[in-house]
Amino acid sequence: MLKNDTKLISHWDILLALVLLTRLPIPRLPEDAFDRQVLAAWAFPSAGFVVGALACAAGWVGSAWGLPPLACAIILVAVLILCTGAMHEDGLADTTDGFWGGFDPARRLEIMKDSHIGTYGVLVLILSQALRVALIAPLLATGAFGGILTACILSRAMMPILMTALPNARNAGLSHSVGAPLSSTTGIGAALAFAMALILIGATAFKALIVAAIVTFAIGLVARSKIRGQTGDVLGATQVMTELAILIALAAAL
Repeated sequence: MLKNDTKLISHWDILLALVLLTRLPIPRLPEDAFDRQVLAAWAFPSAGFVVGALACAAGWVGSAWGLPPLACAIILVAVLILCTGAMHEDGLADTTDGFWGGFDPARRLEIMKDSHIGTYGVLVLILSQALRVALIAPLLATGAFGGILTACILSRAMMPILMTALPNARNAGLSHSVGAPLSSTTGIGAALAFAMALILIGATAFKALIVAAIVTFAIGLVARSKIRGQTGDVLGATQVMTELAILIALAAAL
């Protein structure tokens, strides 16, 4: 939690966001840098840009080699998953199992904490990843890498918003240890993500932001109803679902 450094922005924040949200080999950070975990939430979109750029590069290489768009999309999604250690997908599966496998908040949180995956989790993973590939393939076919990057960036800007809007539902886990970002931190992150989206896809960024906000709001309502707050799993589910929603909007625009 926050101890000494109270600056809104630090040169450590982007690296710290990469440590928190990816499994990329990041240089060892000084111990006091981790006191800024909650303040570094503004840099979550930057982590999305890095992960998305690596995945898009893999997709571009596949296209350059003459692979069909569907194969390139599978490669791109595989790189996204490898870069994050599937933490967001794991959160989606756990959230789905818990929300619809329990009958009260305590039982739902217990299911979400269980390392085993249930039927709901398996099905949502299969369907979400199949949809992800199906949506990315036509974007790759038209060279719309900016749209894919935008989905990676904006979806990660939604996570701090939910962290600020909802209390943590349990007194443990990554989300609890990081804490609730200040509204100013959340605002900086959202502004950064939107600015990056404007550069990448122009005015379509307004549509992408609206779609992401609607999905985040809906997930927040369900989370409040089901477990009276948010957890790291809910944040992961939010990233995946908002990314999918943005990709749907962009693919439909084609």
